[in-house]
Amino acid sequence: MIRPIDGIGNDVWVSAGWVGGFESFFEVPADAKVRQTRGRGPLISRVSWEHPDGSTASWDSRRARKRGFIEVVRNGIVERIMARPAVAVRLSRCNDLSGLSFFLGGGLFTLGALLAQYQAASLPTIDWTFLVGGFWFSTGAYVALVQEINSPRKIGADGALAARRWRWWAYEPYRAGWLAAFVLFCGTLAFAVSLVDAFLSLTPRQDNRLIWAPEMVGCVLFLVSGHIGIAEVCHGRFRLMASSLGWWIVIVNQIGSWLFLLSGLAAFIRPATGEVISVWVINWGTALGAACFSAAGLAQLFERPVVPHPAARPVPR
Repeated sequence: MIRPIDGIGNDVWVSAGWVGGFESFFEVPADAKVRQTRGRGPLISRVSWEHPDGSTASWDSRRARKRGFIEVVRNGIVERIMARPAVAVRLSRCNDLSGLSFFLGGGLFTLGALLAQYQAASLPTIDWTFLVGGFWFSTGAYVALVQEINSPRKIGADGALAARRWRWWAYEPYRAGWLAAFVLFCGTLAFAVSLVDAFLSLTPRQDNRLIWAPEMVGCVLFLVSGHIGIAEVCHGRFRLMASSLGWWIVIVNQIGSWLFLLSGLAAFIRPATGEVISVWVINWGTALGAACFSAAGLAQLFERPVVPHPAARPVPR
């Protein structure tokens, strides 16, 4: 056993084979020696190791999942170990579908909030706009979870990154990417409850219980997911990483989550008056928060694996 120190000064016990406890993070080559792990508590998001030839390699959870490669430094030269073509294609498809889903979901939420603010559509039309947007939010979160479950887990015999067999579900709470996506997905389901209940004719008390309460649960889960996502990208405590697209994506999403929370708080109906706290804050908080998720979803389309193309073959004559 090797006892490295993680990025925030915590001791993390690892082995030269499978890194982690009951759930593994990344299978380090058997002849390599782990030098450092970084992360927040048990959520390890970066592992560095050294090969017998003196070269070093590092696995970054988000980079491996989103970009499909890990870095190796050999004789001062940085090289990349890319994912197998089939793995890269699957990761790319998941990434594109998730990003597009968040773009559409955020766009529909922004549209619904603006329609409500300017009273430009009927209440059923606005409710349906939010409901369809909620469907895309849930789709994006679930696909992000599937992408994490099927992310590269080792270096294969061919020297490329390999993943396990394709899975639609797995329980891996010790992985930061899994936990962030799962909590986000649960948050979208909580929002879905409030979106469906919005079609009902409710009293103010019922509205607070059946619409406002699930909405607040969703807001809190979104914030928790964003906090985990930031910890994964920063490998522990928050730090500025202006050159990282992944960092900007999780930061913009977290800003959107805070705006959603502000909007949700303003939606509470006062029992004494039967009126919400602030219609303006509800609509603009929702519109701007959703716009953040839409922008981050669009940016996610550029944080994708490079799919290698087979070499061109001469056409026989």
